[in-house]
Amino acid sequence: MDAFFSYNVLVAFGITVAAGLATVLGSVLVFFSKTPNPRILAFGLAFAGGAMVYVSLTEIFTKSSEAFAEVSGEKMGMAYATLAFLGGLLLTVLIDYLVPNPHETLDPNDPMFQEKNRHAVARVGILAALAITAHNFPEGLATFFATLDSPTVGLPLALAIAIHNIPEGISIAAPVYFATRKKGLTILACLASGLAEPLGALLGYAVLQPFLSPTVFGAVFGVIAGVMVFLALDELLPAAKRYATGHETVYGLCIGMSVMALSLVLFNF
Repeated sequence: MDAFFSYNVLVAFGITVAAGLATVLGSVLVFFSKTPNPRILAFGLAFAGGAMVYVSLTEIFTKSSEAFAEVSGEKMGMAYATLAFLGGLLLTVLIDYLVPNPHETLDPNDPMFQEKNRHAVARVGILAALAITAHNFPEGLATFFATLDSPTVGLPLALAIAIHNIPEGISIAAPVYFATRKKGLTILACLASGLAEPLGALLGYAVLQPFLSPTVFGAVFGVIAGVMVFLALDELLPAAKRYATGHETVYGLCIGMSVMALSLVLFNF
C-alpha cells in the first residue's frame, strides 16, 4: 500500500490531473471569447503535436527498447519495443473506430449552431464529451507512466497534452453552452471529460502495479509511444492545418520539436 501511494506516484498523478484539467480552460474560452484566434490555435496545436511526436520517438520509445533489453537483449529489445509501438497505434485506431472523435463537426460558426437546432447541438455536445472522454484514458496513462519513470520526459509531455486538451474543451463547451446556456453544466461536462485522464492513469496503475517489471514497463512505454504519435498525426496536426492561414502549422511543429529537444537536453544536465 505504501508503494502504491509513494511520493513519486502522487507527483505523477498530480501532473496527470493538471494536464486533464486543461480541458476546463476550453469552456472559459467559450464563455469569454466569441472566436479563439485561429492562427494562435493552429500554432498551439502544431506545437503540441511536434512535442508529442518528438518525445514519443526519441525518449519514450527508447525507454521501451531499453526496458525490454534488460530481459531479452538489445536486438530483441528493439523488436519487442517495435511490436509494442505498433500495438499502441492499432489500439488507438480501434478506439477511434469504435468511438470516433468528432472534432471536425464542432465549429461554432457552422450553420448547425442556430437557435432552432439547439436539441441537435446538445446531442452533438454529449457525443463529443463521450468521444473525447474515451480518447483521454490512454492520454492519462501516458502522462502518468512517463512522469512516474522520469519527470524529465513526463513534464514536457504533460504540457503538450494540456495544450491539446484546451481545444478539446472548446469542442465540448461550444455545443453544450449553446444548447443549455448554463455555465455550470458546461464546466461540469468539460471537467468530467478532463478527469478521464487521471482516472485512466489510476485504473491502469492499479491493474499493472502488482506486475511492474522491465517487461511491463517496456510494453507500456511502447504502447504509449504509439498512442501519442497516432494522436498527434490524426488529431493535432490536421486540426492545426484547418485553423492555419499561413505557415503556423509547420512553425508550431518545428518549434514544438525544438523546445522538447532542448528541454530534454537541459533536464539531463
